[in-house]
Amino acid sequence: MGTVIDRLDVARGGWRTRHSALHLAVSAAQTCLERAGRSAADLDLLVNVGLYRDRNLGEPALAALIQEDIGAHPEDPHDDTHGTFSFDVANGSCGALTGLQIVDGFLRARTIDWALVVASDADPGRGMSEHFPFAATGGAILCRWTDDEFGLGPVQWVNLPDAGESFSATVGLEDSKNVLRFRESESMDERFASAGAQVARECLKKSALELDDVDLIAVAPARRKFRTAIAERLGVSVSRIMVADDERMHTASLVAALDRRTGGIPAGNRVLIIAAGAGITAGAALYSEHP
Repeated sequence: MGTVIDRLDVARGGWRTRHSALHLAVSAAQTCLERAGRSAADLDLLVNVGLYRDRNLGEPALAALIQEDIGAHPEDPHDDTHGTFSFDVANGSCGALTGLQIVDGFLRARTIDWALVVASDADPGRGMSEHFPFAATGGAILCRWTDDEFGLGPVQWVNLPDAGESFSATVGLEDSKNVLRFRESESMDERFASAGAQVARECLKKSALELDDVDLIAVAPARRKFRTAIAERLGVSVSRIMVADDERMHTASLVAALDRRTGGIPAGNRVLIIAAGAGITAGAALYSEHP
């Protein structure tokens, strides 16, 4: 029994959407729902895990704006009628896995039937960032529950606090506007990979499995140095590590990695999902696709 990924979709930033995380999230969500043959009105839960957004917006929650724009019960809730609950979760490149874990809890409790995890990042533009490092991208994961023997397994986490030494993003006031700045260390990818490999081994151990029992390994972020480093620590070929096709993707990176082979995860495959990010935080879970 577990949460099933019904559909994955990725939206790429263009000239008109390169500064709008909201538009990218909405585009990914609408495409995902349309191709899955579902309506926004079917959604019980919408979780936004995107981080860098239009004008460095802090409030309201971007999830509420996405919900309104896709038409997922945007009106005020009424008693005894279907509605959509939405909220934001911030966990960087681990956000999509965090969103899946949250959705799994709601589905497991049978309080919802359909959930959508949405991720997007974009340079806020208008001089509100310095050297923005991430690609303008959106992603969406449509989820439901199954009582069969496949789906998402338990998510494991490790935290190796480094006080933001590996990576940090801060917003500070300059010339009467908030400016977003980034800092990363030379050892960031190595340290992320160490945490990712550690949590992957814990995940496999709890499931009484070995790496040879896994068909695919999907990781985020998609940075080349991170991909190489985690392959070395896991003792596998780099070719076994699936990543997004653009190493500059951030919160949508895991969505793109899972969708990399056009059409999502191959039938019957067991995937080891690994995500690592600032903090340092890393998570891992096993996902089994329907045969």
